[in-house]
Amino acid sequence: MTAGHVPTRELIGPRVQEAAVRLGEAPAYLYDLPALDEHVASVRRALGGTELYYAVKANPDAELLRVLAGHVDGFEVSSAGEHAHVTRLFPGLPVALGGPGKTDAELRLPHHRLHVESPNELRRLLATGLEADVLLRLNPGLPVEGAALTMSGPFGMDEDGIAECLPLFRDRVRLRGLHAHLASGLAAGPLLELARGLLEHAYEEVNLGGGMAVSYTSPGTRFDWAAYGAGLAALARGRRLRIEPGRALTAYCGYYVTRVVDVKRVRGQAYAVVLGGTHHLRTPVTKGHDQPFAIVPTGGGASVAGEPITFVGQLCTPKDVFARDVVTSAAVGDTVIFALAGAYAWNISHHDFLMHPKPAFHYLRA
Repeated sequence: MTAGHVPTRELIGPRVQEAAVRLGEAPAYLYDLPALDEHVASVRRALGGTELYYAVKANPDAELLRVLAGHVDGFEVSSAGEHAHVTRLFPGLPVALGGPGKTDAELRLPHHRLHVESPNELRRLLATGLEADVLLRLNPGLPVEGAALTMSGPFGMDEDGIAECLPLFRDRVRLRGLHAHLASGLAAGPLLELARGLLEHAYEEVNLGGGMAVSYTSPGTRFDWAAYGAGLAALARGRRLRIEPGRALTAYCGYYVTRVVDVKRVRGQAYAVVLGGTHHLRTPVTKGHDQPFAIVPTGGGASVAGEPITFVGQLCTPKDVFARDVVTSAAVGDTVIFALAGAYAWNISHHDFLMHPKPAFHYLRA
């Protein structure tokens, strides 16, 4: 195996490599279910008394959800479609319904918690006459440094919006606490600092959202769940705390497996063209990074070796790039395994562009 410029040797072990080669079709997604089970179990242990919900938007694949259901306290959904999907699979598991711009039909969906985004949304909820347990989504003015993405702007309410909501509550619609998801891509220390600021508000229940860092440039480095869990336990002081990670739970179990279909040089630049493209795995385009990968030498056709190679897909756009200028070797027929493809990958991609065949889905099981 020839690894890319990121340390994927330890990330993509022999078991996954062998399974990828055996697939016999490309492109395809390969999910390692035992690895997911082990990872989420370790997160659950580290969190202690903090409740763990999974943000379904990260990856709603039913097989992944079945593994997660054995460890989480519930699921966070952000649409009627996600709600129907999760409640059909797990009718007894608690569901938190969030997301901006809820329709009247969505406000009527059964839930364990409803994350209200605005005073107007709360008024519309009250008008239904239904019972509801509500968390008000706060968009505070806390400084967020080093985040990959900050959830400011239209999400949630500022302190004035919260104050407008408070006198509106009636007996059938109960205020349970606050919800806040402020940023993505933060380490345990900065996330705990944000939690400390949020917990200054006097609410008995607080959902701190997700945002745990996943590094695509150093994929062997993982979020420090032990430190985070211990920190939250110290901050809780009898309050009910909940988090709802997505990417940090499922990213590591997923792989996008494809084959090199062509190699060439254009004006001195070497390219390896793979089957499929970023219409199947949009992550490197949206985040502007090189997707970690490894190559299994299953080819034998034309090749480029020992020079910077840019790996691209089959789309008719210069943005269809997985990784740029990686010093490696690639031959037609080689198997390419892109790692960290278990979250915000297939499910956020523009599948039908150029109407190429969709990838297959395979699952490694115990």
